[in-house]
Amino acid sequence: MFGYYLRLALASFRRNPGLTALMIMAIALGIAVCLITLTGYRAAANNPIPHKNDVLFAPAIDSWDPDQPYDKQKPWRQPDLLTYRDAAALVATDIPDRKVVMYKVADVISREDGAMEPETIIVRATTRDFFAMFETPFLYGGGWDEKADQGPEPVIVLSKETNEKAFKGANSVGKSVRWHDRDFRVIGVLADWQPAPKYFDVSNGAFEDPEEAYIPFAFGRQFEMGAAGNTNCWKTETIDSFERFTQSECIWQEVWVELRTADKVRAYREFLDNYVTAQKKLGRFPRPLNNALYNVEGWLKFNDVVGDDRKAMVLLAFAFLAVCLINTVGLLLAKFLNAAPAAGVRRALGASRRDIFLQHLVEAGVISVAGGIAGALLGVAGLWALRSWYTKVIEEFGRVLPFEAGSLILAIVISLVAGVLAGMYPAWRIGRAAPASYLKAQ
Repeated sequence: MFGYYLRLALASFRRNPGLTALMIMAIALGIAVCLITLTGYRAAANNPIPHKNDVLFAPAIDSWDPDQPYDKQKPWRQPDLLTYRDAAALVATDIPDRKVVMYKVADVISREDGAMEPETIIVRATTRDFFAMFETPFLYGGGWDEKADQGPEPVIVLSKETNEKAFKGANSVGKSVRWHDRDFRVIGVLADWQPAPKYFDVSNGAFEDPEEAYIPFAFGRQFEMGAAGNTNCWKTETIDSFERFTQSECIWQEVWVELRTADKVRAYREFLDNYVTAQKKLGRFPRPLNNALYNVEGWLKFNDVVGDDRKAMVLLAFAFLAVCLINTVGLLLAKFLNAAPAAGVRRALGASRRDIFLQHLVEAGVISVAGGIAGALLGVAGLWALRSWYTKVIEEFGRVLPFEAGSLILAIVISLVAGVLAGMYPAWRIGRAAPASYLKAQ
């Protein structure tokens, strides 16, 4: 019977092409808006490393101004960065299985032979566990060892894009680049790697691209390099040298630890509390004790990567879809009642109310599937337009709104369910209509 109902639906479309197209476009617009909004929301809410969610932790301590909280709207919130000496102290323990301290720096990279145009790049000064903790994929070579951290040794890991610029994509392991007027030996080249959101450094932009190169953390102090990322200070201090900067209450460092067992999590929490308590006795941390250890999901939530504005946009998108469906209900009802004489003839020839209901429900389903496909294509066009128009933030939009093949299926499923629900009342109305009056009219 489904094939018969489908043929009847197609015949109905040919009789009323304008009304059918109007219903399809109404559903398509609602689906397209929902698809674009949901795609952005899913990208923002994504956990790029879910299998390590409960072993990777970011420690946070409230080292801020005693007279006002770090976040006035959320006074319980700790700063999302650490001072230099606090960061150093939080990794000076053997409790974690792995630990990382890091920050962003910037300077010019070039090649001694002139094969690369000098270019200022953003570099992450970090420790050796960075690559293993965050599972960075390598195209060539690998990361450095503990000896390189302690030296520090002039070694560097390049991103794939930087390696393309410096060595035209060839295996550059063992070759040298010049950075900060010093030769660095390339020991690794990353493959494509763009975790979104960039969970390990959301304070500098949750959807920023990863850095263009990586060097041992100790070079930051050796070269006396300030942060190329966020630096926030609350206390009036005389900072006339890099050494004084490292001893100030300014926050600009990031720490992550890997704790593979519940016992280690408890031990590190205790270590964190003991450290802050000891610093309080030295006159630091005037605010109440407020330490935290956030896993990946907790860190993303803590930093409002998925903000209330994104959630509100999703609700508004579905509200818009509901309005489109209400309009579709009205159009379907008008269309079905206009074709009521044909339904009356079918009833007189023996069709049941259930048959009439299913016939018109199939017609509503076909319209909704067509609307879903049109909406998916319209959504793809919308994503493409956003990437093209917002040239100043093209990289952010390209990553926040990546279209996935699964989104096409999702759009069709949503439209089918929504369209069938929208068609149930008009189909029920026409199924309940008495055929006698239509037959007399004929």
